[in-house]
Amino acid sequence: MKGLQQLGLLRSAPGFGRLFLATLGSSLGTLLATVALVVDIKDRTDSGTWVGALMFVEFLPAVAVGLFFGPYLDRLPRRGVMIVSDLVRFGVFCVLPFADSPQTIVALAGIAGFTTGFFRPAVYAGLPNLVPERDLARANSLLQTGENVSWTVAPIIGGALVAASSPDTAYWVNAASFLASAVLIFGIAREKLQSTPAVSRGYLRDLGDGFRHVVRTRPLLTVLVVWTIALVGVAASNTAQVFLAKDTFSAGDFGYGLVFGAIGLGLAIGSISAGTWVERRSVSSVYAWSLLLQAIGLGAAGAMPNVWAALPCFVLTGIGNGTAVVCNSLLVQRGASDEIRGRAFTVIMSVNYAFYGASVLVAGTLVNSFGARWVYVGVGALLLGAALLAYVLAREDVTARTAEAEAA
Repeated sequence: MKGLQQLGLLRSAPGFGRLFLATLGSSLGTLLATVALVVDIKDRTDSGTWVGALMFVEFLPAVAVGLFFGPYLDRLPRRGVMIVSDLVRFGVFCVLPFADSPQTIVALAGIAGFTTGFFRPAVYAGLPNLVPERDLARANSLLQTGENVSWTVAPIIGGALVAASSPDTAYWVNAASFLASAVLIFGIAREKLQSTPAVSRGYLRDLGDGFRHVVRTRPLLTVLVVWTIALVGVAASNTAQVFLAKDTFSAGDFGYGLVFGAIGLGLAIGSISAGTWVERRSVSSVYAWSLLLQAIGLGAAGAMPNVWAALPCFVLTGIGNGTAVVCNSLLVQRGASDEIRGRAFTVIMSVNYAFYGASVLVAGTLVNSFGARWVYVGVGALLLGAALLAYVLAREDVTARTAEAEAA
């Protein structure tokens, strides 16, 4: 019943429906290409360091966007930012089939990562303007579910596609998905994604306003600190994932796709359920529990004897991750007004990705030195700490809100 209510938003809010279809299509193509990129680099180099470098350049540009370009997401039309981002990524994946070296592949992935650093904050900053406040949790849940269903389907298809042909086919499919996304977003009225562009107080002041708002607002600060810690662990597990599947479990390219798909199934379950869970409990408490599920899932996956035994653990991991991402979006959207929401998202994402990128580089070395199993066990312990911290911050936030209500 809840799922049907969420799907009803696609009809009652046409702009949101277009945004949902755009992100769904590009997510399907991107995850096909993600499997292809990792397998392409792994087969060319057989090096954890190169795989780490690929993941590093996919997310490092988002750090630059948050640190230097965040104010433009509130001052420029969000629709235009999203369309240009899609068109640039379309061009990148049209060129990738002709790349003949790992250096070229990594460089092109970096360009795509830079434009993604603009696209995702613009999507989530504009989302609250497309639906009523009462539907915001369900809209976030549905948007994340669409992306996460892609995790279930696309990696399995991508693994089989790469095994049967080559990574180039996945690159072409992804290019087409970005072109379709740009067309769909063009159909959304510009004012629907942004009430009014923010008035600039000067570049440095605009940039500083974003940072100050994040550190002074408890929900935003919680996401900044807790999700940064969580992403350190996610970075390590993502880097080790291809080695766990192909080397430790001897499952091949198809097994690697199965792992991706299991995580995607869990992500879909977590994200579609998150809207209901946050209606019954506070967003902060659901957030803490979601991190605990990730910790248990990843730690257990590293101890499994084969890929089939590990798949339920990856599903559990995905449930926690899918729920946490919905909570992240809600905490930021409700904690920041429209004129500063783009900067709030980019500040948090830039810090998240800075630690993510650094962790990917370190994780490649750890995989080479200790093996994928031990990396997964360590990640489980780290995420357990993040869950405990989220629980403490949630309790403090609830206590503060209760005191404010009593004073009022």
